[in-house]
Amino acid sequence: MPKPPALVLASASPRRLELLRQIGLEPDAVDASDVDETPLKDETPRRLALRLAGAKARHVATRHPGGYVLAADTVVALGRRVLPKAVTDEEVRSCLQLLSGRAHRVLTGLCVTTPDGRSAQRLVESKVVFKRLTGIEVESYLASGEGRGKAGGYGIQGRAGVFVIALQGSYSSVVGLPLYETANLLGGLGYGRP
Repeated sequence: MPKPPALVLASASPRRLELLRQIGLEPDAVDASDVDETPLKDETPRRLALRLAGAKARHVATRHPGGYVLAADTVVALGRRVLPKAVTDEEVRSCLQLLSGRAHRVLTGLCVTTPDGRSAQRLVESKVVFKRLTGIEVESYLASGEGRGKAGGYGIQGRAGVFVIALQGSYSSVVGLPLYETANLLGGLGYGRP
């Protein structure tokens, strides 16, 4: 019996790996791409999320011929403004101050490439509303270190969950990988079928 094609997760995010495992999928390899994530001039948040997911999947697929490659990119947006993947405490603080007391969108682009060179993409959009944050709450969150390395400077699955008044859409997408859409995309392209 031939070995089924490998599943490769094109991401260094431990959260994406955890989410995949949550639905019973264990990738054969985890291989992050080094695609430049800088938005193009006048690029909308939706287009950015889809473009980056596609670029990551195609880049990693060249290193794993014959496998399925799953890539995702999550963008936090206020209107047309894309918030950065916060690296420093100052970036985290700036993001939290912008999000305080407001609604924002979290857009996750997905892309799957197949062993025969096909690919498919999806975009999942969720709306998140933050409570008005006090200076003490912002500084306490900064001290936790959780916001560094995360789009928009926060992770909903951690301490920042207490900032969320409302969420409309996919919780797992806000964490980084929309599970319903991921399972459907993989299944629709033949992954896991005998």
